[in-house]
Amino acid sequence: MTAALRRRDLEAAGLTEAERELLKFVRLVTETAYRVRAEDTERLRAAGWTDPQIAEAVYVTALFAFFNRVADAFGLEDPGYSA
Repeated sequence: MTAALRRRDLEAAGLTEAERELLKFVRLVTETAYRVRAEDTERLRAAGWTDPQIAEAVYVTALFAFFNRVADAFGLEDPGYSA
């Protein structure tokens, strides 16, 4: 599963449809948060995610973006944990 996720191959990762929808949403938030629309969150609700779960996904995504930018700004190197 991990290798498939690194390749961004959600179909091969063995995820549920709800998990795939959540990861698609997280990608949208990561790449173009300003494009998130009500339809995007409605799709998550239809997949079974609750509003608190959707909010937590947004918070975690935003925190990782923050941490990555801080690390980049200070020139921190990848410790290679995922190698």
